[in-house]
Amino acid sequence: MEIVKRRKIPIKSWCILAGLLIFFLGMLAVCGVGVYNDSEQYITMHIHREPLYPLFLAFFRKICGDGYLTVAAAVQGMLAAAGIWILTEYLTVHFKLRIWEELIIVFLHLVPHLITKYVSALNIFLENSVMSEALCIPLFYIFLYFLLRMLFEHRRRDVVLCLLFAFLLSMTRGQMMSTILMWMVLLLLKMILEKKYRALIFPVIAVAAVFGLRSLTVHVYNYAVTGYFMGNTYGQINTLTNVIYACDEEDGEVFDEGSLERKFFEQFYAKADAMGLNYKYGGDTLTQRAEHLEEYHDQLKFEVLEADLSAYYFSLGEIDYYEQSSMSDVMAGGMLKKLLPVCFGQWLYDYILLCTNGFIRSIAVVHPLINWIAVLFYAAAVLLVVWHIWRGKRYSAAWMMGTALLFIAANVCATSITIMCLSRYMIYGFSLFYTALFLSVRELKIKQNEV
Repeated sequence: MEIVKRRKIPIKSWCILAGLLIFFLGMLAVCGVGVYNDSEQYITMHIHREPLYPLFLAFFRKICGDGYLTVAAAVQGMLAAAGIWILTEYLTVHFKLRIWEELIIVFLHLVPHLITKYVSALNIFLENSVMSEALCIPLFYIFLYFLLRMLFEHRRRDVVLCLLFAFLLSMTRGQMMSTILMWMVLLLLKMILEKKYRALIFPVIAVAAVFGLRSLTVHVYNYAVTGYFMGNTYGQINTLTNVIYACDEEDGEVFDEGSLERKFFEQFYAKADAMGLNYKYGGDTLTQRAEHLEEYHDQLKFEVLEADLSAYYFSLGEIDYYEQSSMSDVMAGGMLKKLLPVCFGQWLYDYILLCTNGFIRSIAVVHPLINWIAVLFYAAAVLLVVWHIWRGKRYSAAWMMGTALLFIAANVCATSITIMCLSRYMIYGFSLFYTALFLSVRELKIKQNEV
């Protein structure tokens, strides 16, 4: 594996950066700042939200006052432009790309932003929005930059910086904790291939330490904001929602007669059944089932589970929102442990349906015709990885595609456990996958020419 040396940045690269800045700031000028349902929770530093993005907004609120959201959105756009530029520049040097090939990679990184605005039902230009994805996407580009350097080169600094950005990602969106595990898996694989067996324990220790640090940081942040030394709440309720969706009425027998858990289950099931928020109302085809669960997940969560839990705990008196939120999450977690084993088969079926849509949305738009094309693209990607490893000494594209597939799988499987795989949750894998696919095909052609 070659080490990419520092070089003087050519004028064409500065032009690409300028073009990216014009694109993102231009979209802000045209579309304005997007404030949505979740935005208020980030602005108010809500207990449900990870710390980094609320702190990001608080920083600009402190120094800019009124109009800080516009300034924050502009910085988000500039960070996205810088992230794409840094990653593209590195790939250009490492793979010795020509200018038109570099421009293709830049375009591939812009496509998901355009999809969520003009193709997806969300109709959101994420870098203009007051949502954690707007900060998470640029951080993900930088994470990938250091991850690829870690894989292609031999510098400890890149290993450390990659883990640092994985930690920052996890502090921005909980689903991105998968990047910490991804760092560990790829580093362990690299160490095994290099026969550094004695050092294998260090990545495992590092990951355990980072997860511990993350938990401590979240607790300290919430204590500073709310006065309660506690983690983020609502994760258990999210997960329980899809379990309740998969339940039959007799599954409530897992709880003791007369217990509070039994009472909650009976209320949840009766309301869900009356409102058609159960797997039995999902339709006959796989597509109908997946669409039904995705459409009604939030209604089941907010109008049934959260409504009943919060109403009960507030009725006890002298309980504030944070205590209620924590107690509701603890109750949901206890119910989850008992319910999941008895409805596991149905839950697993629904989980696979959610994952299927997640894998599609990671590289395309869910549509009966496009779905099969996406499957073919995944099959081609796997075959290209196998071919590169089997036939050549040049593994760069294979590492790139393997990284893309690993991340998509981790992101989809982690997200589907708690919620549905909306486009804005899956956006991270799109440009990574198609960039890896482009580079794999390109490297395949180079190898054929060398034969």
